Amino acid sequence: MCFFHFLWYYAVLVLLAGYMEDAEVAISAFSISLNIYAWEFMICIGLLGAACVRVSNELGRGNAKAAKFSIKVLLGTSIAIGVFFFVLCLIFGRKLAYLFTDDERVADTVSDLSLLLSLSILLNSIYPVLSGVAIGAGMQGSVAIVNLICFYVIGIPIGALLGYLTDLQVKGIWMGMIGGVVTETIALMYMAWATDWDKQVKKASERLNRFYVKTSEDPE
Repeated sequence: MCFFHFLWYYAVLVLLAGYMEDAEVAISAFSISLNIYAWEFMICIGLLGAACVRVSNELGRGNAKAAKFSIKVLLGTSIAIGVFFFVLCLIFGRKLAYLFTDDERVADTVSDLSLLLSLSILLNSIYPVLSGVAIGAGMQGSVAIVNLICFYVIGIPIGALLGYLTDLQVKGIWMGMIGGVVTETIALMYMAWATDWDKQVKKASERLNRFYVKTSEDPE
């Protein structure tokens, strides 16, 4: 689900970039930056899945303390990976563009986007894990609503306004994207902080009792 949301969201952003003044350069630079972003995002998708499984398993076992500890470990690991790629993109922002193109104008635009790309990658190491935590805790509906509002109601409109009504062009679209990501990160952090994990353990136990089907091998 998160992967398809990722595809749809960034397809819309590329479409917006196609209506810039120098559309060929804008789309090329934006697509290169998104590809670099997507490479790192695949790692975060793996951590999202790990967060879902780990948190749900610990809640199912009735161990709220272990669930909270696993959240800290996952976030620490993900942020460490994010910081590594953040520094990498800051240092080699322009050189990374030449993996995809030999056009100087495109490379210059990618270089201009390198700081925003680095910030996006850093944020990217936080919100997928928090999404996985919320999903593992059974808050899938809330995560879906947060995604819709932050990306499609906040991120895309702000990006369109900054891209078309200012001189920021592609940078404006990317700033809108960062605005959506920042909003989602804050919302998910609040959800994780405000969650009563002992209460979530009780809810998980109730769900298990409701949906668990006994087999002939189970003891009476």
